[in-house]
Amino acid sequence: MEGEAFLWLVRHAVVDSIEGTISPSGAPADLSDRAHLEAVRRRLPRVAASYASPSQRTLDTARAFELDPILVPEFREQDFGDWTGRRHDDLAALGEEGYAEFWKDPARSSPPGGESFEDQIARVRDGLRKIAAGPATLVVHSGTIRAALCVALDIAPQAALRFVIDPLSIPRIDRLRNNWRIVSVNQNVAL
Repeated sequence: MEGEAFLWLVRHAVVDSIEGTISPSGAPADLSDRAHLEAVRRRLPRVAASYASPSQRTLDTARAFELDPILVPEFREQDFGDWTGRRHDDLAALGEEGYAEFWKDPARSSPPGGESFEDQIARVRDGLRKIAAGPATLVVHSGTIRAALCVALDIAPQAALRFVIDPLSIPRIDRLRNNWRIVSVNQNVAL
């Protein structure tokens, strides 16, 4: 680890798509709740580096916070491969090959043409190494936040999948000199 970093991770706003859909990278954020976005923006550090996944919904959210983030490809959401753009209900109802099997071990399983959560954790670990010392805001995905918590807590991937990460919530973690500190998880801003 290179220098202490104090990280405000923010899950992007709700995706502007049909509920239950595995959203592609280009899916936009629904920014209609301006009051909530402004309340979250006020909770973020005023002077901090900013980073984001290169997905449209994270960029939309970061810009709503008046940030101009450095894009970190390692912070992308888990790649669901051939299932991207499809609804979970449809995949289950159609008996999509491997769908039921995937959910028996979602941390280690990979969707067809996609990656496992364990793969995402390795990516996010590499991305966290790119964060400069000091305060930073990261606008990312729920899976990215779970992966960061897995790294920081040094827990099994299956355990990290138990965290609830709501849209626009602010988990806070610190990368210390020789360890990590968890300040909060799924902190929601009251309006």
